[in-house]
Amino acid sequence: MKAFKNNLAVEQIDTQSKLMKLTFSALALAVTIGIAGCSGDDGKDGAAGQQGVAGQDGSDGMDGQNGAPGFAAATFILANNGADNAGTVNLIDQNAAKLSTFNSGANEGVAFDSLGNLVQAADSANGSLSTVCQVLSRGDGSYNSSIDRMISGTNTTLVNPKGIHVSHKHGLVLIADFNAMQVTVFGKEAAGDVTPLATTTTAAKPWDLTYDDDNDRLYVALTNGDVAVYDNYVSGGFVATPARTITPSDDSGAKVSVNIHGIALDMQTNTLVLSDVGSASDATDGAIFVISDASQASGMVTVDRHIAGPMSMLGNPVDISLTGSDLRVAEKSNDAVLVFSNIFAGPSGDISPDLVTATTKPESITETIMHNDMQDSSDSIMVNMPLLGVAVSSNPGAVGPTTGQISRLNAPLTAELATYNASQTIESVAFDKSGTSYATFDNASTSIGGVAISTKVATSRDGESFSMAQDRLITGANTGIISPKGLDVASDAGMLFVAEFNPTTPGVLIFSSCATGDVSPLMTLTPSASARPWDVDYDPATDKAFVALTNGTVAIFDEVKSKWLAGMTTISGEDRLITPASGGTAFAAPTNIHGIDYDPTSDSLIISDVGSAADATDGKIYVINNASMASGLTNVSVNIAGPASQLGNPVDIMYTGSHLYVAEKSNGLVMRFDNILNSPGGDIAADVSYSFTAPESVAILPAWLNH
Repeated sequence: MKAFKNNLAVEQIDTQSKLMKLTFSALALAVTIGIAGCSGDDGKDGAAGQQGVAGQDGSDGMDGQNGAPGFAAATFILANNGADNAGTVNLIDQNAAKLSTFNSGANEGVAFDSLGNLVQAADSANGSLSTVCQVLSRGDGSYNSSIDRMISGTNTTLVNPKGIHVSHKHGLVLIADFNAMQVTVFGKEAAGDVTPLATTTTAAKPWDLTYDDDNDRLYVALTNGDVAVYDNYVSGGFVATPARTITPSDDSGAKVSVNIHGIALDMQTNTLVLSDVGSASDATDGAIFVISDASQASGMVTVDRHIAGPMSMLGNPVDISLTGSDLRVAEKSNDAVLVFSNIFAGPSGDISPDLVTATTKPESITETIMHNDMQDSSDSIMVNMPLLGVAVSSNPGAVGPTTGQISRLNAPLTAELATYNASQTIESVAFDKSGTSYATFDNASTSIGGVAISTKVATSRDGESFSMAQDRLITGANTGIISPKGLDVASDAGMLFVAEFNPTTPGVLIFSSCATGDVSPLMTLTPSASARPWDVDYDPATDKAFVALTNGTVAIFDEVKSKWLAGMTTISGEDRLITPASGGTAFAAPTNIHGIDYDPTSDSLIISDVGSAADATDGKIYVINNASMASGLTNVSVNIAGPASQLGNPVDIMYTGSHLYVAEKSNGLVMRFDNILNSPGGDIAADVSYSFTAPESVAILPAWLNH
């Protein structure tokens, strides 16, 4: 056997050798033929061979995870009302993922005012309405009576407030009060135990409402399955009876609604969306209705879309929020936030939501819309700002017809447009971005001053006076306000700066812009050497406060809000002190700086100097360049003074981005100096002047306040 294997191996080697020789010969022949054939034509391709047998398919791969629905980025406030989370609200994203939790102390309807403050109803004890200041920047915080405010008490008539709506145009909060069976109306600045501005009795218990600002139309969701519609609601004096009633019905005219809770209006398409909880004890019988031509709908109205059934997960849809065509539902009985996309189109029936996010006992939901992204007029970077007008306060030496009056003049200073009376002896007035006025006042008999905050004075309170149903006061011993003068409002920061002039405790008192009553200031800025401030201008972009001092200097405080957030409540001594000068020499006494306005665009500081209050001829206007870093003796770039200027007691100023308005008290004038930063200075006359009784302060009113 071994010999056989050896012989076989030899034969194999011999065979392989022969094959190698044959292969080499064939290769050589092929090369020769190829070389020889280069000069001739190529031969035709041979016929294609038959296709081979297909291989077997591979096994399927693993399924990928479903992507998140493509909802536009947005944030919402979700109110909770369960046994363990009542009194809290969650900040959630477009997919209802929780971002933070805030303890508001309230449990019902939520809405936002135009400044980003949360307004929320509560019925857990006695009915109330809270305003939580700048809630989105406060993280996992809690309601604070020094920062926030509340409407509550017997006089309010609130019993079980549920859904609410803020009218940005009229500065009103409208409330659906369930057990009171009424719509209750307050001004958005109201606080405390105050009587409502108006109440409207409803035919059934209301749960929610929405208001069309543009057309003055109120829609009220009633728990008997109807929607009451009130035309000309505000202009008609809060009418007591609805113009018509909408009853959702099917194609046969049969009523399909039972217990309407949530209501939303898309004004662009004139479409109503309603949620119906059916029986509160049934977690399966909820529904959504879509109704077109809402402004004209009346009686039994066939719904355009009706969503209900087990797949919809609608049991107790207690509230809804409409963002474009995406409808978000606070589904309480099934502990979820549901999202239905493209709610205005599609079939009726048992439609599944596009997104379901688990949460515990959601009660109300609203988008965190910032309705006003403009800057405060005192901080504007807009050049040649279009103006609605100019507001001027009057403060005569003796009480007279104009005492407490805030007048609106047109921008050219040729006519008075409207008047409002703050019902106090007011010193200075400023405005936030919603058109609310803040007016400092003092009382010589009580030695207690304060701030009167009045809604919509900039646009619509013509011939009216301060009313606790609409407005509020910051006053009392705890405030430290005794003899207040100028002030400034930082809307986005939620801060109010008040220049306190009294000789014992002079300084700048900082309050929450949402505060009310006898509250202590959040922070105090105390200039050095017991200097007394007359006015203040805060720049939120740089976090600096510029303080006009009656000793002829300007104090600058840096990092004001940052220091407050870090826990500081008092800043003693300024970071820098500016002494206006000419040729390196301070201006001669008497110097008495009153008005101040910082322009962030040019980094210029504009100030007014009244000189001697008894002299109607020695007033001045200065412009200081590079103001944010100026310190010590600082030469002015513009100096306006002299008889032609008519500057005697220029007690207040306001800059528009190009022109300067001046309240000249001793000469009874409101003046405008054009292109002030490029002025040659000297003894020059104002470009425009308007006679006015004892003007104490001036504030510009941007045109966008009317939008």
